[in-house]
Amino acid sequence: MRNGHGSGGTEIPPLDPQLVLGAYSVGVFPMADARDADSVYWVEPRKRAILPLGDFHLSHSLKKVIIADRFRVTVDQAFPEMIALCAESAPDRPDTWINSQIERVFGELHALGHAHSVEVWDGDQLAGGLYGLALGRAFFGESMVSRATNASKVAIAWLVARLRTGGFTLLDCQFMTDHLASLGAVEISRADYLTVLSAALEGVGVDGSGVSSPSSPDFFALDRLADLSSPADTELGPPSGKVIAQLLVHTS
Repeated sequence: MRNGHGSGGTEIPPLDPQLVLGAYSVGVFPMADARDADSVYWVEPRKRAILPLGDFHLSHSLKKVIIADRFRVTVDQAFPEMIALCAESAPDRPDTWINSQIERVFGELHALGHAHSVEVWDGDQLAGGLYGLALGRAFFGESMVSRATNASKVAIAWLVARLRTGGFTLLDCQFMTDHLASLGAVEISRADYLTVLSAALEGVGVDGSGVSSPSSPDFFALDRLADLSSPADTELGPPSGKVIAQLLVHTS
């Protein structure tokens, strides 16, 4: 998941959803050199960061934050706000790689059901989160942001629990950071990444279409699991932090 500048690549025409889906299916992704840049480039790192879903590192301190429901976590409830927050400058990140072209096309991908956000709230304030692209059994983490201590870690924890429950096999983090490494991310070679990616996209067309089956990946399976475990007279809502922690401990 990115939080810095792009660095070279092949300049490409204006983005559209099918072009972006096709690019991700072969292991490349778009970046801009700055927030106000006009152009976008394809990037294919020599080393790729992925977070093996069964190896997520749930520290004792993070587990306590999650179980205590320190934050309220939602999914796809504020996608435009989340991508805008990721694109904002901050003291430790004066510029970002998300320009207006990338922001626009991911809004279109969200409307098509391919792009998703995990929002972390402190009261009514958006405190952090992440967004990314789901294709086949792969989820490509695009960017994450934190405006409160632990907010981005909570977002990734909820994402990992969601992907595991939904039958996903690949969480692509793109570039390694110390933050991601502390959560269990590892770097693999480009060749190894393409092998893992191919397995995750087996049976999926470049437009994201594919044959649906009972074992198909389901980004919203976690929500249905929470609904089934709730008493009939209980108001339905997102799963509790305790449920998320149990899922992460079970799958780690």
